Amino acid sequence: MNEPSAALPIRITPEALLREMQQVSEKLTRGSQRLSAYTEEQLAIATTPKDEVWRQDMVRLYRYRPTVEKPARVPVLLAYALVGRYQMIDLEPDRSFVRKLLAEGLDVFVVDWGLPTRAQRWLTIDDYVSGYLDDCVDLIRERHGVDKINLLGVCQGGVFATCYAALFPQKIRNLVLTVTPLDFHGDLDHPEAGAGYMNLWARSMTPEDIDMMVDTMGTAPGAMVGFSFLMMNPVGNVTKYTTELVDMLDDESKMLGFLRMERWIADRPGHPGEVMRQWFKDLYQANKLVKSELMLGNRRVDLDQIRMPVLNVYATGDVIIPVSCSQGMEDRFGTDDYSELSVPGGHIGTFVGGKAQKVLAPSIAKWLRERN
Repeated sequence: MNEPSAALPIRITPEALLREMQQVSEKLTRGSQRLSAYTEEQLAIATTPKDEVWRQDMVRLYRYRPTVEKPARVPVLLAYALVGRYQMIDLEPDRSFVRKLLAEGLDVFVVDWGLPTRAQRWLTIDDYVSGYLDDCVDLIRERHGVDKINLLGVCQGGVFATCYAALFPQKIRNLVLTVTPLDFHGDLDHPEAGAGYMNLWARSMTPEDIDMMVDTMGTAPGAMVGFSFLMMNPVGNVTKYTTELVDMLDDESKMLGFLRMERWIADRPGHPGEVMRQWFKDLYQANKLVKSELMLGNRRVDLDQIRMPVLNVYATGDVIIPVSCSQGMEDRFGTDDYSELSVPGGHIGTFVGGKAQKVLAPSIAKWLRERN
């Protein structure tokens, strides 16, 4: 049997190397000229028209202007996570989850949690759920003359929505959860390569470590929160500013998409310390939500009280919230109308990815119409 031949060495002549360097230099020159010429209007994110209808402290409630003559009578309230700004669901006109929901005829509201400072360090999960979120729900119910509304939660906002539906089931008609961690220990029995690093990191901390972190900082700075996400893929988050960026310099559509995404990433809000303390101890470590043991104030979040229809959406390539932490929850809720929807892509790609965009909003709208 012949031995496999050794790979031939790659020979690069000085002339070829010089040509390559010249091409990269020319591309960088063109790219820098294009970057300097972009206007604020071109780089703007979250441009779907909306109106502020309520505010309290740093929190705002917006209603997006309907794009159909007669939107659905039962409105939808979107609750995003605290660890990122809600603009992700409306990143670009052609990559906007919100615009697609509006096009489907839904009446859409969104709660903007704002930018917490040290003044909000003592806020708890209960303050957000039974305070701000409940006020938003009541205002929408009164404004539209309905007893119940639809609630849609995203990631951490999905946890808030789950808690709210369990504590105030009489106010929610349908519950939609997207890329939401429900079983924070699901990855223990079903580990996924390259996913769940935040779970591992949070569970490795001692209660004393968590207390020291919260007591020292009060509010976790947005830069620190963002850094923890960047460290899930440090190599990828370096190369996107080098080789990947050079490759897209001549593609204006990709370049604008990249810059808008970076703008959203850079606007990372701080995180109230007491929310973080409970998030790490009660959820990441003790997994109390899925066990119906989570206490908000003096009330227990009993998932059996969630008897309205539930749609649970998870992303097949999500490395932040492993699939095992989201799917298979039909026996956890009290409802007999539980549905799951898998979408292609990752945690953020669920809302901005081309494939997921074609599936997510139309499927949610269809599911809601069938139940409204």
